[in-house]
Amino acid sequence: MKTAVPCYYHIDVEVSPDRVGQVSRILGAHLRYWDLDNLVAPVRRGAELLLRAIEQHATEKTMSIEMWWNGQHLITAVGGGDRDLRPDQDLRACLADIAAMSDGWGCCASETGSVIIWFSQRARAGERVPLVPTAPAPSLSEGLQVPREARVAALAAPAAADGVLEGAR
Repeated sequence: MKTAVPCYYHIDVEVSPDRVGQVSRILGAHLRYWDLDNLVAPVRRGAELLLRAIEQHATEKTMSIEMWWNGQHLITAVGGGDRDLRPDQDLRACLADIAAMSDGWGCCASETGSVIIWFSQRARAGERVPLVPTAPAPSLSEGLQVPREARVAALAAPAAADGVLEGAR
Protein backbone atom coordinates (compact mmCIF):
# COMPACT_ATOMS: atom_id res chain seq x y z
CA MET A 1 0.00 0.00 0.00
CA LYS A 2 2.66 2.53 0.96
CA THR A 3 6.03 2.98 -0.59
CA ALA A 4 9.00 2.74 1.76
CA VAL A 5 11.11 4.85 -0.59
CA PRO A 6 11.52 8.44 0.68
CA CYS A 7 9.80 10.98 -1.56
CA TYR A 8 10.02 14.77 -1.86
CA TYR A 9 7.94 17.34 -3.72
CA HIS A 10 8.32 21.13 -3.94
CA ILE A 11 6.08 23.70 -5.60
CA ASP A 12 6.22 27.51 -5.63
CA VAL A 13 2.87 29.19 -6.03
CA GLU A 14 1.37 32.67 -6.10
CA VAL A 15 -1.51 32.35 -3.63
CA SER A 16 -4.89 33.59 -4.80
CA PRO A 17 -8.42 32.36 -4.06
CA ASP A 18 -8.69 30.49 -7.36
CA ARG A 19 -5.25 28.86 -7.01
CA VAL A 20 -5.95 27.32 -3.57
CA GLY A 21 -8.10 24.51 -4.98
CA GLN A 22 -5.73 23.93 -7.87
CA VAL A 23 -2.70 23.59 -5.58
CA SER A 24 -4.69 21.26 -3.32
CA ARG A 25 -5.49 18.98 -6.27
CA ILE A 26 -1.83 18.97 -7.34
CA LEU A 27 -0.76 17.87 -3.85
CA GLY A 28 -3.43 15.17 -3.87
CA ALA A 29 -2.22 13.89 -7.23
CA HIS A 30 1.34 13.56 -5.93
CA LEU A 31 0.15 11.68 -2.87
CA ARG A 32 -1.79 9.26 -5.07
CA TYR A 33 1.29 8.83 -7.25
CA TRP A 34 3.24 7.92 -4.09
CA ASP A 35 0.47 5.42 -3.23
CA LEU A 36 -0.61 7.40 -0.15
CA ASP A 37 -4.32 7.54 -0.92
CA ASN A 38 -5.44 7.58 2.71
CA LEU A 39 -3.42 10.78 3.36
CA VAL A 40 -4.90 12.76 0.47
CA ALA A 41 -7.94 14.18 2.29
CA PRO A 42 -6.20 15.42 5.46
CA VAL A 43 -3.24 16.90 3.56
CA ARG A 44 -5.47 18.66 1.05
CA ARG A 45 -7.62 20.06 3.86
CA GLY A 46 -4.60 21.27 5.83
CA ALA A 47 -3.00 22.86 2.79
CA GLU A 48 -6.25 24.59 1.86
CA LEU A 49 -6.66 25.95 5.40
CA LEU A 50 -3.13 27.35 5.41
CA LEU A 51 -3.27 28.79 1.91
CA ARG A 52 -6.64 30.49 2.51
CA ALA A 53 -5.43 32.00 5.80
CA ILE A 54 -2.17 33.14 4.20
CA GLU A 55 -4.08 34.62 1.27
CA GLN A 56 -6.17 36.68 3.70
CA HIS A 57 -3.39 37.87 6.03
CA ALA A 58 -0.06 37.89 4.20
CA THR A 59 1.24 40.81 2.19
CA GLU A 60 3.67 38.64 0.19
CA LYS A 61 1.62 36.03 -1.68
CA THR A 62 4.43 33.88 -3.13
CA MET A 63 4.59 30.64 -1.14
CA SER A 64 6.62 27.46 -1.28
CA ILE A 65 4.97 24.18 -0.43
CA GLU A 66 7.02 21.08 0.29
CA MET A 67 6.05 17.51 1.09
CA TRP A 68 8.40 14.87 2.50
CA TRP A 69 7.51 11.20 2.85
CA ASN A 70 9.95 9.09 4.88
CA GLY A 71 8.06 5.81 4.87
CA GLN A 72 6.24 6.50 8.14
CA HIS A 73 5.33 10.19 8.21
CA LEU A 74 4.30 12.75 5.62
CA ILE A 75 5.36 16.29 6.46
CA THR A 76 3.79 19.20 4.59
CA ALA A 77 5.37 22.64 4.99
CA VAL A 78 4.17 26.01 3.73
CA GLY A 79 6.48 29.00 3.83
CA GLY A 80 6.95 32.28 2.07
CA GLY A 81 8.74 35.57 2.03
CA ASP A 82 6.37 37.53 4.28
CA ARG A 83 8.28 38.61 7.39
CA ASP A 84 5.30 40.44 8.84
CA LEU A 85 3.04 37.38 9.08
CA ARG A 86 2.39 36.53 12.74
CA PRO A 87 1.03 32.98 13.07
CA ASP A 88 0.17 33.46 16.74
CA GLN A 89 -2.08 36.40 15.86
CA ASP A 90 -3.06 36.19 12.19
CA LEU A 91 -3.39 32.42 11.80
CA ARG A 92 -4.63 31.38 15.23
CA ALA A 93 -7.91 29.78 14.06
CA CYS A 94 -6.21 28.06 11.14
CA LEU A 95 -3.49 26.61 13.36
CA ALA A 96 -6.08 25.33 15.84
CA ASP A 97 -7.79 23.42 13.02
CA ILE A 98 -4.45 22.06 11.79
CA ALA A 99 -3.53 20.94 15.31
CA ALA A 100 -6.84 19.09 15.60
CA MET A 101 -6.52 17.23 12.28
CA SER A 102 -2.80 16.38 12.19
CA ASP A 103 -0.46 14.18 14.20
CA GLY A 104 2.00 17.03 14.71
CA TRP A 105 2.49 20.63 13.63
CA GLY A 106 4.70 23.61 14.26
CA CYS A 107 6.05 26.96 13.12
CA CYS A 108 9.62 28.03 12.67
CA ALA A 109 11.52 30.91 11.11
CA SER A 110 13.51 30.48 7.95
CA GLU A 111 16.98 31.87 7.28
CA THR A 112 15.37 34.93 5.64
CA GLY A 113 13.13 35.62 8.64
CA SER A 114 9.89 34.40 7.08
CA VAL A 115 7.62 31.89 8.78
CA ILE A 116 7.36 28.20 7.85
CA ILE A 117 4.29 26.33 9.05
CA TRP A 118 4.34 22.54 8.87
CA PHE A 119 2.12 19.64 9.82
CA SER A 120 2.61 15.88 9.71
CA GLN A 121 0.43 12.89 9.09
CA ARG A 122 1.44 9.42 10.24
CA ALA A 123 0.85 6.45 7.98
CA ARG A 124 -2.02 4.37 9.27
CA ALA A 125 -2.42 0.65 8.82
CA GLY A 126 -4.70 -0.27 5.95
CA GLU A 127 -8.38 -0.59 6.46
CA ARG A 128 -8.92 -3.87 8.19
CA VAL A 129 -11.84 -6.03 7.26
CA PRO A 130 -13.15 -7.94 10.27
CA LEU A 131 -12.86 -11.67 9.98
CA VAL A 132 -16.16 -13.45 9.60
CA PRO A 133 -16.28 -16.42 11.93
CA THR A 134 -17.02 -19.69 10.25
CA ALA A 135 -20.08 -21.54 11.42
CA PRO A 136 -19.19 -24.60 13.48
CA ALA A 137 -19.64 -27.98 11.81
CA PRO A 138 -22.82 -29.71 12.91
CA SER A 139 -22.18 -32.13 15.72
CA LEU A 140 -23.57 -35.63 15.84
CA SER A 141 -26.42 -36.12 18.20
CA GLU A 142 -25.26 -39.67 18.96
CA GLY A 143 -21.79 -40.62 20.06
CA LEU A 144 -19.84 -42.90 17.75
CA GLN A 145 -19.10 -46.43 18.87
CA VAL A 146 -15.51 -47.48 19.31
CA PRO A 147 -14.50 -49.37 16.16
CA ARG A 148 -14.47 -53.14 16.65
CA GLU A 149 -11.90 -55.45 15.25
CA ALA A 150 -12.80 -56.02 11.63
CA ARG A 151 -12.23 -59.32 9.90
CA VAL A 152 -9.69 -59.14 7.14
CA ALA A 153 -9.59 -61.63 4.27
CA ALA A 154 -6.58 -63.93 4.56
CA LEU A 155 -4.07 -63.38 1.83
CA ALA A 156 -2.10 -66.54 2.63
CA ALA A 157 -2.66 -69.73 4.52
CA PRO A 158 -1.90 -69.71 8.20
CA ALA A 159 1.68 -70.41 9.18
CA ALA A 160 2.61 -73.80 10.59
CA ALA A 161 4.33 -74.18 13.93
CA ASP A 162 7.72 -74.42 12.26
CA GLY A 163 7.23 -71.03 10.54
CA VAL A 164 6.82 -72.40 7.01
CA LEU A 165 3.61 -71.78 5.13
CA GLU A 166 1.47 -74.82 4.45
CA GLY A 167 1.28 -74.27 0.72
CA ALA A 168 5.05 -73.88 0.38
CA ARG A 169 5.89 -77.51 1.37
